[in-house]
Amino acid sequence: MAKEENNSLDAMDLRILALLQVDATTPVAEIANEVGLSQTPCWRRIRRMRELGIIKRTVAVVDPEALGLDFVSYASVKLAVPSRDNMDRFDKMVTRWPEVVSCERVTGAVDYLIKVLAPDIKAYDAFLRDRLLATDLVTDVQSRIVVSTVKNTTALPLD
Repeated sequence: MAKEENNSLDAMDLRILALLQVDATTPVAEIANEVGLSQTPCWRRIRRMRELGIIKRTVAVVDPEALGLDFVSYASVKLAVPSRDNMDRFDKMVTRWPEVVSCERVTGAVDYLIKVLAPDIKAYDAFLRDRLLATDLVTDVQSRIVVSTVKNTTALPLD
């Protein structure tokens, strides 16, 4: 839906989105002033983008390290049999695991790439043994442990 409607976004909408991606708590009056609109038309544009699903939701971006989630790993997951039913089962399972903050179905030698946050390597090991490898769906997991994050953003490129 949003992709089709995306063609109707103009430069003003993109400027508003850019500001909202930096700080969605910015008052509409400030956004309107920044982009050169009055408050009501700016608010209408934002409301329209929400209704179209372009703006999906407004959330707080929380620092994982502030919560003791210092261990980050990307795990490449291979299913025993990558059938439609097994993929559906895996999709449902992974959505229930709070440690998994991102899950992508990918092409190539593996079936999924998941991003896992944990307090430490022991907690990650428990996640691997007690959740990921405890299912008969998974035959192989290759972990890539993050040693340093260079860039992590939720902002989409709007150029």
